[in-house]
Amino acid sequence: MSARVLDGNKIAEQVLSEVALEVENLAAAGHRPGLAALRAGSHHASEIYVRNKIRTCERLGMHSEKIEPSGQATTAELVYIVEELNRREDIDGILVQLPLPPQVDTKTVLQTVAPEKDVDGLHPMNAGNLATGRPGLVPCTPAGIMEILKRSSIAIEGRHAVVIGRSDLVGKPVAMLLLNDHATVTICHSKTQNLAAIAKQADILVVAIGRPGFVARDFVKLGAVVIDVGVNKLDDARLVQEFFAGDAARRKTFEEKGSVLIGDVDPRVAEVAGAITPVPGGVGPLTIAMLMANTVKACKMRRCAAQRTAR
Repeated sequence: MSARVLDGNKIAEQVLSEVALEVENLAAAGHRPGLAALRAGSHHASEIYVRNKIRTCERLGMHSEKIEPSGQATTAELVYIVEELNRREDIDGILVQLPLPPQVDTKTVLQTVAPEKDVDGLHPMNAGNLATGRPGLVPCTPAGIMEILKRSSIAIEGRHAVVIGRSDLVGKPVAMLLLNDHATVTICHSKTQNLAAIAKQADILVVAIGRPGFVARDFVKLGAVVIDVGVNKLDDARLVQEFFAGDAARRKTFEEKGSVLIGDVDPRVAEVAGAITPVPGGVGPLTIAMLMANTVKACKMRRCAAQRTAR
């Protein structure tokens, strides 16, 4: 048996095509969506992520701004920047790229973002809306996971979903989304006993634990759907040989670059799963696509609602 590969790149392009049409229609009505990305410090990966997000905005015809104070910026300085963005009518979404420098109180900065502009869905008000089934902005990666499931015609209602990981960014919100779509949900984490046995009960297994190749074949029920959220860099030749023994392309990548990407799921799980997301090319592309979708949603909720009220 070989698992069906759930192509995140293809699904992300579907979402982005739909978003581009919405942007065009909103711009024609005088509501061009706008996204501001705030990045502080010299974190190289953050710089790449922000650049990709701004580039995607430009491709879709959205207004975008990149704001990069120095790495010595204080909490108060970043709070001031966010408050200014909150007041601007042309900005619908505010993205605070993490991690922030160590001297900054990250929670304070994130909670300063106006809930209606919180396109990362991290504000306590949006978390509360999600938990109680009310409309709001949902974290991008969990929203992308749901798009993968739905656009791949994978049934959720009545299925047993197991989520490994309990972060505010992925584990908790994806559990709530699955629950809201009538799955029976179990959340597991680093302190869970008999983790493999619980995971093996899952019809849908979502893994976001941050440990390369952690979920092995004996965690997975035959035919289960496996969503691998992890992105880890593997630079140990012995582990590359172990995980990718039958994958000549991955081994070649390692030989050329000295490292290769792997998810939180052992690639050999594909031999027992019914469907699986690859790493790379699975959940990752949906994160940016859903950020764009959230910015459009924020624009419609905020500006179009205000226009209706004015009438």
